Amino acid sequence: MSLNILVVGAGICGPAFATLLQRSNPKHRITILERFESLRISGQQVDLKTQAPHILGKMGLMERIKAHCVNETGLEMVDSMDKQVSYFPAAAAGERRPGLTSEHEIMRGDMVQVLYDASVEQNAFLKPQLGSHGGILYKFGQTITALDQNLDGVDVTFSNGERQGFDLVVAADGQGSRTRRLAFGEDISDAAFKSLGIHGAYFSIPRAEGEGSLARGHLAPGRRMIMTRTSDRPVTGVLLFAMEQSGRLRASYKGSQEAQKKAFLETFKDVEWQTDRLIEGLRSSEDFYAHELGQIKMSQLSTGRVVLLGDAGYCPSPFTGLGTNLCLMGAYILAGELARQGGDVKRALQSYEDAMRPFIDECQRFSTGSLGLFFPSSRIGVWSLGKLLWAVSKVNGLFPQSQKDDTHDGCIPEYPELNLKILFWFILTWQLEE
Repeated sequence: MSLNILVVGAGICGPAFATLLQRSNPKHRITILERFESLRISGQQVDLKTQAPHILGKMGLMERIKAHCVNETGLEMVDSMDKQVSYFPAAAAGERRPGLTSEHEIMRGDMVQVLYDASVEQNAFLKPQLGSHGGILYKFGQTITALDQNLDGVDVTFSNGERQGFDLVVAADGQGSRTRRLAFGEDISDAAFKSLGIHGAYFSIPRAEGEGSLARGHLAPGRRMIMTRTSDRPVTGVLLFAMEQSGRLRASYKGSQEAQKKAFLETFKDVEWQTDRLIEGLRSSEDFYAHELGQIKMSQLSTGRVVLLGDAGYCPSPFTGLGTNLCLMGAYILAGELARQGGDVKRALQSYEDAMRPFIDECQRFSTGSLGLFFPSSRIGVWSLGKLLWAVSKVNGLFPQSQKDDTHDGCIPEYPELNLKILFWFILTWQLEE
């Protein structure tokens, strides 16, 4: 049975889910709605680890992903004089050890572009089978304003005033999901956000001469952390993190971008590492973005014919490095269960919930209390943590293979209904033709 599905969000989750599901039945009609006027290819560097490389491999996309991976060889923590305090090399695939960088690191925009291109190419390849029915359709510059559910589906009202019915609505519109708010209500949606008590700002500055392939981190008194990542680009990405009690940063989110910049400038104006460069870069940045970090914890992932996917339903927080992994797992399992259960959407959504819970629990198993250890308030605290990181880096260097983990491929459910071997053949054929 073919389904008429609306996916809200054309980031990583949406195109991945649509590409996977279309292979099970090319006559599915899948509309992907994106509120921006074009594909949003900005964003920070993301990790591809644990199950993520295996899923991309099943999709036949891992080689294309590797071609876009950045050259980040590890992380060095430095003091205010730029002297290295500790060093953590990039972790190879399947290896668990402390550090920031995994073997497969890619800019979010490149990841989005690869998945979008794959969905468009696949749709064109399957066009002869579709006729006037089925296929993937992207709609940019629109949002949804209302959801009205009935026994057979969802009536959706769009921002342009149009109204259309769907068998299923997939909310893949991120941590602050508007779709989640419309479907579950404001109270439940707001309660799902579990703050980590940390605020983050992200922006780019011109790359300095001599900046190499290492990410760099600096801890400052006053519960502040700074990171820089060059990511093979002519600019350097800056990440500012602060654990504050005053509420000034949280209050700034209700104001303009300039108000948010001012709040972060006040918070970081007296750091003693690359101060002038970072402050001037923050003041003049054109890609500034700030938010409060947290996890999304929902007691259920669907209500009626609306289902949550990725950060909209189970954001694990950037500090876990597992957001992209969980997003791809969700896309794969949701598509797999819909394919397996045929037209029984209700049963498929329950199976998706049951299958995802162990992965969600694993990725969100994260002690928010322990985060405070990485945000010392005093200079002696910064010095002590620096010594601890130095000791950990030395032990890590002595036993680089001690935490080898090759179990992730085996714990991914198998869905022959997705016809992924046929998908791999299609991707391979397309690459050979290129």
